[in-house]
Amino acid sequence: MAKRVFSAALLGGAALALAACNASKNEAIAAGSLDDAERASEALLKTGGNGDDWGAIGFSYDEQRFSPLTDINDRNVGDLGIAWFADLEDARGQEATPVVVDGVMYVSHAWSKVSAWDAATGKPLWKYDPKVPGERAVHACCDVVNRGVAVWGDKVFVGALDGRLIALDRTSGKELWATQTFDADRPYTITGAPRVVKDMVLIGNGGAEFGVRGYVTAYDADTGRQRWRFYTAPNPKKAKDGAASDAIFASKGNATWSDTGEWQTSGGGGTVWDAIVYDKDLDQIYLGVGNGNPWNHGTRSNGEGDNWFLSSIVALDATTGAYKWHYQETPAETWDYTATQPIILAEQAVNGTPTKVLYHAPKNGFFFTIDRATGKLLDAKPFVDGINWASGYDLATGRPIENPEARFYRTGKPFIAIPGALGAHNWHPMSYNPATGLVYIPAQQIPQAYVADMNELDRRKVVGFNVGTSLTGTMLPDDKAAYRAAVAATTGRLVAFDPRTGKVAWGVDHPAAWNGGTMTTAGNLVFQGTSTGRFRAYAADTGKQLLDLDMQSGIVGAPSTFRVNGVQYVAFQTSKGGAFPLVAGVAGGATRKVPNIPRLVVLKLGGRAQLPALPRATTLAWNPPPQFGTAAQVATGKALFGRYCIVCHGDSAIGNGFTPDLRVSGTLANPEAWKAVLLDGALKDRGMVGFAKVLTPADAAAIRAYVIDRSIWTRENLPNASAPVGR
Repeated sequence: MAKRVFSAALLGGAALALAACNASKNEAIAAGSLDDAERASEALLKTGGNGDDWGAIGFSYDEQRFSPLTDINDRNVGDLGIAWFADLEDARGQEATPVVVDGVMYVSHAWSKVSAWDAATGKPLWKYDPKVPGERAVHACCDVVNRGVAVWGDKVFVGALDGRLIALDRTSGKELWATQTFDADRPYTITGAPRVVKDMVLIGNGGAEFGVRGYVTAYDADTGRQRWRFYTAPNPKKAKDGAASDAIFASKGNATWSDTGEWQTSGGGGTVWDAIVYDKDLDQIYLGVGNGNPWNHGTRSNGEGDNWFLSSIVALDATTGAYKWHYQETPAETWDYTATQPIILAEQAVNGTPTKVLYHAPKNGFFFTIDRATGKLLDAKPFVDGINWASGYDLATGRPIENPEARFYRTGKPFIAIPGALGAHNWHPMSYNPATGLVYIPAQQIPQAYVADMNELDRRKVVGFNVGTSLTGTMLPDDKAAYRAAVAATTGRLVAFDPRTGKVAWGVDHPAAWNGGTMTTAGNLVFQGTSTGRFRAYAADTGKQLLDLDMQSGIVGAPSTFRVNGVQYVAFQTSKGGAFPLVAGVAGGATRKVPNIPRLVVLKLGGRAQLPALPRATTLAWNPPPQFGTAAQVATGKALFGRYCIVCHGDSAIGNGFTPDLRVSGTLANPEAWKAVLLDGALKDRGMVGFAKVLTPADAAAIRAYVIDRSIWTRENLPNASAPVGR
């Protein structure tokens, strides 16, 4: 074969021609020109269609997670059974909602992998593995999860944990392009789903606990080229970034942050790790913005200023990314009260006038109704009981009526907040049924203590959480009654909230927190899975339970429903995963002994497929080695464990059957093996990086002494409640 040689001039000319072609297409897109497949996607996302497809994780641009299908309804839902299922390969958190277009199901799962199946038969079509480096897991606050894909035209988009935004061919799963969305040397991650608007793919990021600066970027769907970026925290020097956010920060936003403070080192946080919603009626985008870094407002911004745009809903122009308005739900955020939770767009009569509204139920426990055109707060009412950080909201100012004791950095006293950092509602999707007017929220009660006095260990480090409050101080004491109280206080609830009255219409109590997202249908149904392994359906109007299936493993993601060849199906994933299972320890209660089985399950009326029998439970040898450490070493180890280990291996080292239970680790009796894992990163490919940058050999020994102490103490005092469970 003759060797092909291209001159520099020819290559340069080709590049210019390609650039001109892309520019022409971008101009055409701005003018409203899309190809046939893209127009079909846009039409589906605008309306949701007739229910045959579930075209996006939230069903349509309104993200109501409401299906118009009625084939499965409140009269026959009890006949649902398994049509087919597929086992997945990673026993980690599975949080994605299945997306179905033209009879093909697209699902992302742990480690940012994507698979496609024939939605009716379960025939595998393709699988894509982005091969995320295992060591990236150390920067993921809440497991190596992924919440879903976006389908647009002939492409499927997924955000990878390591920051790549990836475009795949819908038919083959072949990678078409990938672009790195953040500096890989910083502790960013992506776990949220991309959204596609006007041939642009929008993606945010996570990492606020570690210390990053949040932003959202729009990329060209055909090329991956950046179109615009909006930062949700200011430039550390309060300078311009050449971004769509420059004008609002220069005019007003910068003034809400102190001129000194740790935010200038950390980046301030404010990551947009989940909710990004397009308003097709007003042609604007809503961002749900996360917590500050550090959480502690006293150290982040010297206790000064509201710190725009933390814990806010921010509205942007869809084409340019320019700021339009924002509403800050928790000014001067200091409890990890993110506003990243799912956003629903709806219409509601306000003083007799039909009004385009936004519904939001964030971590802080209040349900917000906001005017989408202006950003004005219309109502804010509690959707859970016991909230103690604020008594309510002043609708004239839009600000919370705070409990002064909640500002722990001002009082210098610990504050046990309800809700805590895991929130009254976390990422788990809620849904809205226009027929009932109710919003169905996976709510929970998980208190948390915040302490102001930090020692040097709690200061900013290059590895691990940097939140400005001691996590060690929140760990449970050596008291059996305290452990039992923690279990009793940690509960879940399905809440049907009526935004028109500001009250809970009905609710269903769950014995454990961290239950699955919801989906609702015109068949007067609400579907939800539980962390204890049940999949249930309720009457949407009354809350009467109509279906209860044993799925063998926890369910945390939300289901979807679709129809192929006249048959309606319901699909969801099973597994244990996410923040609560990682940190819960014994407070995980009923979820601890539930198996961790990563699986995709699809139901239909009259389905007769059977899940395989559960394997015999593995009994882990609970024989801790003799304690070698002194009381001082154990105390030091507890502090170090709380600083670096608790967020993955559980309070008091009590595992949840999800990541390894260190109390029965094979390395616990071997100091050299322990050191090889903890300091040298012998298991970094599995997500356990080495901590030699922040820990010494003496520190590693102290942590081992503490874990041995916990293994001995829990075996002697809580043998049933805290018995190690297999992964």
